[in-house]
Amino acid sequence: MSTLANLSKEFQSIFNTTQSPRTFFAPGRMNLIGEHTDYNGGHVFPASLSFGTYALGSKRSDQKLRFYSMNFPDVGIIESDLSDLSFDESDNWANYPKGMFLYMKEAGKDILQGADILFYGNIPNGAGLSSSASIELATGVLLNGLFDLNMERIPMIQLGQKVENEYIGVNSGIMDQFAIGMGKKDHAILLDCQTLNYKYAPIVLNDHAVMIINTNKQRTLAGSKYNERRAQCEEALNELQQELSISSLGELTTDQFEKNKHLITDKINQKRANHAVHENARTLEALDKLQQGDLNGFGRLMNESHLSLRDDYEVTGLELDTIVQAAWEQEGVVGARMTGAGFGGCAIAIVENDKIEEFKKNINRIYHDVVGYDATFYTASIGDGARELNEEC
Repeated sequence: MSTLANLSKEFQSIFNTTQSPRTFFAPGRMNLIGEHTDYNGGHVFPASLSFGTYALGSKRSDQKLRFYSMNFPDVGIIESDLSDLSFDESDNWANYPKGMFLYMKEAGKDILQGADILFYGNIPNGAGLSSSASIELATGVLLNGLFDLNMERIPMIQLGQKVENEYIGVNSGIMDQFAIGMGKKDHAILLDCQTLNYKYAPIVLNDHAVMIINTNKQRTLAGSKYNERRAQCEEALNELQQELSISSLGELTTDQFEKNKHLITDKINQKRANHAVHENARTLEALDKLQQGDLNGFGRLMNESHLSLRDDYEVTGLELDTIVQAAWEQEGVVGARMTGAGFGGCAIAIVENDKIEEFKKNINRIYHDVVGYDATFYTASIGDGARELNEEC
């Protein structure tokens, strides 16, 4: 029996129905390079993954909403109602789909009936591969399908970001939702976060693979120093704007920044802005390297990115630094860096296929010696973006 058939049976059991649900899927994402540049108006270079969040749903005849996650079975069914979609801390993870219901209704979409929705995610919890945005977009494509809303993809992506920013209260950029909503198999997306202009870049790794290494250190964006970093960059931008006609740090070349960084009076804020500007430049250069088939050049940029995130943005920490430092010392590694917001979560590395097993063994030994527990390793497979699935999948 397929995964989808199993999930469908689970849905029928949980919600005590004989009705067959429709099944939707939104992937997780990794970011190859361009970290903490999205909310600074720069470029990012993410790709959607083959694992993610399944959302199975069917419409109800009343206005009731019932949410169930196979990842949090102890929480049970969380009930809500279309008449009151306000944030409620006791609703736990279900606030993400509730936020999508609310903002799609506010966008003028006719959602006149409730729904039963079962979620199942195979993104590692707290890994920083964007499980929250995956839930948002899984809910978005489900609502679009169940209620025939005909919502264009980019407005749906923007509503996902709005849920994160305004409903949940995490001041994040648009990269996660965009990568998940617009992902394409075997491609990364170079996205200008200011304009939402984007282009697909084929990922041709030949005899290499992208490894994702989960630190297994739990992290939550809202509780981290993420919002603090964003505020520091905004302070730096405000000071630069006293003499420069710019609306984001992402508009600056590295030369322009170096000539004007003295305008930023706080040394910490100057370091934060230094990262944002130079990381944006690295991301643009990274596209060129991949288009030229220069994997080693791309790997060098990954390494530089991690150093900048460690020293200027200070979002790495012991776990990520231990993994990345160990990766740099292994045979067959082209490049390695943290990915995501930091403070735990995951690192990525590009590794020769025939060195992968040795890579995993050596990294885990070093990591366990330093932090006292194991890392988890995944070979990244780049898949398509959020969509409805059918039984053949």
